[in-house]
Amino acid sequence: MEQREPYWGMEAVCDVRGCDLEKVKDAGLIAKFAKELVVRLDMEAYGEPQVVRFGVGDKQGLTLVQLITTSNIIAHFNDVDGSCYLNVFSCKHFTPDVVEKCIRDFFAPEAVFTEFLIRNAHRS
Repeated sequence: MEQREPYWGMEAVCDVRGCDLEKVKDAGLIAKFAKELVVRLDMEAYGEPQVVRFGVGDKQGLTLVQLITTSNIIAHFNDVDGSCYLNVFSCKHFTPDVVEKCIRDFFAPEAVFTEFLIRNAHRS
């Protein structure tokens, strides 16, 4: 019988404060960030990153969707206050430190707060 991982996947949930405002408004830079994050995580992109502007009032900004063969990378960048809300979900093992370092390298935030979740619907 095939040995299964003790979990389905893992998810890094990052709340990012005080990014450089010009950087979070740059769709091209956000697309480059997605491509670089995929490389640093040793994952495989499924298509190109989608970067679309939407939201209302003080919640508007660019949203990133990057499908990966093991799940997805999703982020919303707020161009009013420079915050970012990013999730990386994958059934392939990764460490949240890689995600945080990539965020810091691209967006120069004041702070990154990360929760790392093990996802498993088959808990006993």
